[in-house]
Amino acid sequence: MRLARVFHAMIAAVALAASVQAVAQNAICYNCPPEWADWATQIKAIKDKTGITVPPDNKNSGQSLSQIIAEQASPVADFTYVGVTFGIEAKKKQVTAPYKPAGWNEIPNELKDPDGYWFTIHSGTMGLMVNVDALKGKPVPRSWQDLLKPEYKGLIGYLDPASAFVGYVGAVAVNQALGGTLDNFTPGINYFKALQKNQPIVPKQTSYARLLSGEIPILFGYDFDAYRAKYKDKANIAFVIPSEGTLTVPYVVSLVKNGPNPANAKKVLDFLLSNEGQAIWANAYLRPVRASAISKEAQSRFLPATEYARAKSVDYGKMAEVQRGFSERYQAEVR
Repeated sequence: MRLARVFHAMIAAVALAASVQAVAQNAICYNCPPEWADWATQIKAIKDKTGITVPPDNKNSGQSLSQIIAEQASPVADFTYVGVTFGIEAKKKQVTAPYKPAGWNEIPNELKDPDGYWFTIHSGTMGLMVNVDALKGKPVPRSWQDLLKPEYKGLIGYLDPASAFVGYVGAVAVNQALGGTLDNFTPGINYFKALQKNQPIVPKQTSYARLLSGEIPILFGYDFDAYRAKYKDKANIAFVIPSEGTLTVPYVVSLVKNGPNPANAKKVLDFLLSNEGQAIWANAYLRPVRASAISKEAQSRFLPATEYARAKSVDYGKMAEVQRGFSERYQAEVR
């Protein structure tokens, strides 16, 4: 009996050690969805090259920040991937920690927090992703104003701008293009109020699959997802930079303050800025923060530079400051 107890105790100890080792080889990410920005390939590469497992996570930027704040007394996440305004807000809320990864010096100053609380890994340009087949002969829209035409009723989708960063980017892009500013969202609010007549679909999470299936024929989204749909998934998808103009924005990563696996998270962040990690973004048609990672083949699949001349940047710090005010107006006046 005593021998049996000793044996079972040894088995339990080995199992516990294995369990601890398994946990130790994890790095929990909030908002690393495999359908978005080809995180599926990135997560696999991280596992292959570092041995660290990053479980996929389908939150959006707003949901990620809200959960990190809620869990700050006992953090679950090790790092997070969010739109730049949420990275700025997370620093203000004191829920992230500074870290300057390998490759830090190659990141332009305007694309990183000077102390390392957030830094850009890639950027995207907002526009219209159009499933041409799903339009069933209707013309591909060429402007924001085109979407107000009755012929597009029930065919348009955009992510909730009061929750998802990509939704907020779409709202800022429309507002700026129609004469608004970060101090005046009235043109954008009026646009979304008018758009309600066409019964838009407004999900909270990434809707790439719904675009591919044709369920949402016209979706506000980024160039990289449109190019991925066209060149990788071989769908008849067009990307349109609206004639009135649009916005280019960075996506950033941050180390979560007091996360359970900081050493693993730092290794992952280092990988995301490595030559291999940046090349994965480039091959997924994103603009990696290290421009040298873009291959000529990937570059050739982007729209011409003359089209991208209509895509502007804004004061991202200011964009973060006014986000809550915009969200409150949108919820009160549009939704």
